[in-house]
Amino acid sequence: MFKKLISFTLCLLMIFSFAGCGKEKPKTENKSDTGKPVAQTTTYINPLTGEDTDKETALQRSVAVMINNISIAQPVQTGLNDADIVYETEVEGGITRLLAVFKDLKSVKQVGTVRSARYVYVDLAAGHNAVYVHHGQDAEHAVPHFGVVDRVVLGENNGGKRISNGLSTEHTLYGYGNKLWATIQKNVKNSTLKSPEDSWVNFEKKDKSVKLDYTAQSVTVPFSASYKTTFKYDAETGKYIRYFGSTERKDYNTKESVAVKNVFVLNTTITDFAGCKEVAKGKSAHKDIKLTSGSGYYFVNGTYTKIKWSKGSASDSFKFTNEDGTELKVNVGNSWVCIADSAKSQPVIGG
Repeated sequence: MFKKLISFTLCLLMIFSFAGCGKEKPKTENKSDTGKPVAQTTTYINPLTGEDTDKETALQRSVAVMINNISIAQPVQTGLNDADIVYETEVEGGITRLLAVFKDLKSVKQVGTVRSARYVYVDLAAGHNAVYVHHGQDAEHAVPHFGVVDRVVLGENNGGKRISNGLSTEHTLYGYGNKLWATIQKNVKNSTLKSPEDSWVNFEKKDKSVKLDYTAQSVTVPFSASYKTTFKYDAETGKYIRYFGSTERKDYNTKESVAVKNVFVLNTTITDFAGCKEVAKGKSAHKDIKLTSGSGYYFVNGTYTKIKWSKGSASDSFKFTNEDGTELKVNVGNSWVCIADSAKSQPVIGG
């Protein structure tokens, strides 16, 4: 009887021993080749590009800067290549403005020129929980939206400076990243996040290149008769180079081509604000741009596909899907988002 009890106990020990072999113990430390423990590292992701970043940057609020895009001021634009996302849409009189969104503003040497707020860009900034930076505002339409964002009115006393660039004064204000970030830290209560944010799109793995359904060596978005933004694919860099009409746009300071990895064209309804007070002043009406949902296009690596998009409230981020409703996979890298009228601004795609 005693021998049977011992045998039964040994069997149980063997069973538990083998069961334990299938479970991997959690690793509390890594060891180098010498056998000595080394500190574990955590990888943080820039939610705007899908690229690796550091903890400090991951826990900073994004910053969205209102950029002048009138044709005469485009040659003096700077800092757009440092932006993680750039939004472009019509404001009034057929012209467009840009919203440059940065995850790490303090590393940006100079950005501008900076202009006044328009309501649609307030909502776009809010969708990224970004601090909105502008100089001046449209009191009729933008100011009522200010409650959804933290913002900084840029001036020469808080991170901005007017630089002589051959243009009139309204086209000369630039922001300086480190000084502007210091202003934000001082004046915006929640400039630091408690935890990293989710990515704004569903990024593909960093080592995988996204290829889509159709060839797209170029795409032109005719925002109006006089404002046509074109992107031409450069196979050497794997990015789309930005043009205004037939003119290649380059950074005012670095002289580098303005280039992006991903291009989105979102179709929506754009109309004049009814009864806009600007009309009574003899000026063009400001635009009412719907940010609810619609169809569109996604371009990357010389290819494109048709997509669907939605946003919802001001504080909601965009959601992108394929036409069949499955989530869109987006290549890691920076993006340019064109929001265009579905009736008059359908993109012209060059194969």
